[in-house]
Amino acid sequence: MAKQNLELKATSFTLSVLHINNSNLDIIAAELDNKLAQAPQFFLGAPLVLNLAAIKHTQIDFYALKQLLTDRNLIIVGITDANEEQIEQAKNMAIAVVKSGKQAAKAELPKRATKIVKQNVRSGQQIYAQNADLVIFGAVGNGAEVIADGSIHIYGALRGKAMAGAAGDNQSVIIANSLEAELVSIAGQYWLTEHLQQYALDQRGCVRLEGESLTVESLPQ
Repeated sequence: MAKQNLELKATSFTLSVLHINNSNLDIIAAELDNKLAQAPQFFLGAPLVLNLAAIKHTQIDFYALKQLLTDRNLIIVGITDANEEQIEQAKNMAIAVVKSGKQAAKAELPKRATKIVKQNVRSGQQIYAQNADLVIFGAVGNGAEVIADGSIHIYGALRGKAMAGAAGDNQSVIIANSLEAELVSIAGQYWLTEHLQQYALDQRGCVRLEGESLTVESLPQ
């Protein structure tokens, strides 16, 4: 039997959600430029879903908003928590309307393996544990990236970037013997260095999600 030229298959991808909390496009542009300057590679070409819940009852030039984001190399693939007018505008611009986590049925998470790395992860290196937790017996240096669909455990200093729950699991955590990260992210929610500076960076800690915000807990040495 000849293979079909088109096949529709169910799969899952991680999409970051950008919450638009103000209808003033000048304010949005200024804050976005600041964030992009801090972590340009994290956002470059990233597919985003816009959460419009905070401006659901406010007038906004949706076409201008999309252009503002497109001009900064951000790819808008969908919107969520929008009003009827915003939904209609999105459809006219071939942008998908996505059900929020509260609306969508919770998918059963697959069983995970554990990927173990027994070395330091140096600048320019990237390690990805697909459908697995990641355990590193070593340090993660500045400019290095470690990514896991599950949790990340680092038995050394975390100075680079760590992204856990890359497939959307908000129960994932990041644990490191020393939290000095350039960026930490869980299920698309992220913090940069300045957010971590309110905590003791040279101590053992656990980064996790509490609701929709990240939090850090100190752990016994």
